[in-house]
Amino acid sequence: MRVFTINSGSQGVIETDALPAELPPHGFIWIACARREFEVMLAPIQAALQRLCGTQLVDLHVSDLLNNQLPSHYDYTSQYDMLVFRRLAAGQTETDLSQPGEPLHQPARRSGPPVLKRIDTSPVGFAVFDRVLLTVHPAGCSVREAYALKLLNATSPEARANGVKLPASPADLMLRIVNQMVDGYLALRRELTRQMDHWQYELLNPNARFNNWSAVLDARLALHLLDEICEDQRAALQDWLDSIETWPDAGTPGAQRERELLKVRSRDVLEHIERVVHHVRRMEQSAETAVQMHFSAQSHRTNDIMRTLTALTAVFLPLNLVTGFFGMNFEFLPAIHSSAGFWWTFSLMLLLVIVVVSVFWRKQYLARTSR
Repeated sequence: MRVFTINSGSQGVIETDALPAELPPHGFIWIACARREFEVMLAPIQAALQRLCGTQLVDLHVSDLLNNQLPSHYDYTSQYDMLVFRRLAAGQTETDLSQPGEPLHQPARRSGPPVLKRIDTSPVGFAVFDRVLLTVHPAGCSVREAYALKLLNATSPEARANGVKLPASPADLMLRIVNQMVDGYLALRRELTRQMDHWQYELLNPNARFNNWSAVLDARLALHLLDEICEDQRAALQDWLDSIETWPDAGTPGAQRERELLKVRSRDVLEHIERVVHHVRRMEQSAETAVQMHFSAQSHRTNDIMRTLTALTAVFLPLNLVTGFFGMNFEFLPAIHSSAGFWWTFSLMLLLVIVVVSVFWRKQYLARTSR
C-alpha cells in the first residue's frame, strides 16, 4: 500500500505507508493499494475513510472493487463516485494469496503473436471522495508505479520550472491516471497496425503461400475484445462526464474554474478512447477485407489454372481422336498401308493444333491475366 498526501503548497507530495489519521490542512490524500491488500486490510481502510470523509464504501462497491472480472463502469452515491476502468495488462496477473499484493512468478500463457498477448486487461477501481482518492489496482500494476514516480518527480525544481502542476483534486488525479491507461491503448494500436499491415502484405502476395490462419483468427478475436473494452470505457467516462453536470454550483470563481478544467480533461480522455474505438473498428474492417481479397485472389488464380488446363485438353482432344482412330486393330483402314499416310496424318494433326490454338488465342483463352 502506498499513501500520498498531495497539496499545492511548499510540502508538495509526501508518501507514507500507513493510513493517515487526519486530512491535511490543504490538498488531498491518495490511497493506492493492490486488490488483495484491499481485501486483507478492508476494515482499517473503511475505518480510515470513516475518519477522513465521514462515510464508508458500501458493500456492493466493495464487491465491485474486489472483482477482477468486472467491466468498465461508473456508479455513485451522495458521498462519493466510483469508477472501474480496465487497463492493459501483460497477460493475466494472478495474485499469491499467501503474499498479499505480490504477483505470481508464472504468468498465464496465451497463444498468438507477442502484441496479442498484451490484449488482456485487469480492472482498476477508483473511489473519489471530496478530499480522498482510493484506488484498487491489480498486483504488480505498472500504471500505479509509473504515475507515483511521475507524481514524486513533479515536486522537483526542474519540473516546477517547466510548468508541471500537481493534481488539484482527487477527481483530477483519477482522470490523469485514466489518461495514462488510455495512452497504453494508443501505443498498442500502433503495434497492432504494424502487425495487420504485415499480414495484409502476406495475404495479398501472389508469390507467397499464407498458412498462419490461427494468428489471423486470434487477431480478429483480440480486436473484437479490444472493441468491447473500449466501448465499456467510453460508456463509463460518458456517465462520469454526465454526472459532473449534476454537481452543485461551485461557490467561488476558483472552484468554478477547477470544475471547468475537470470537464475539459474528462472530454479529452473520452476523445482519446473514441479514437481508439474508431481505429480498432477500421482495423477489423481491414482484416476482414484482406481475408476476402485473399480468397478472391486464390479463386481467380484457380480459375486461371482451370482455364489453362481446359485449353490444353481442348488442344489435345482432336489429336487423341485421330490417334485413337488409326490405332484400332483392323486390317483395312484408310492410308494405313500407304507410304505417305503417316505424313498426311501428321499434317492433319498439326493443322488441327494450329486451328484450335488460333481460335483460343482470338478469344483470349490463352492470354496472360494482367496483375
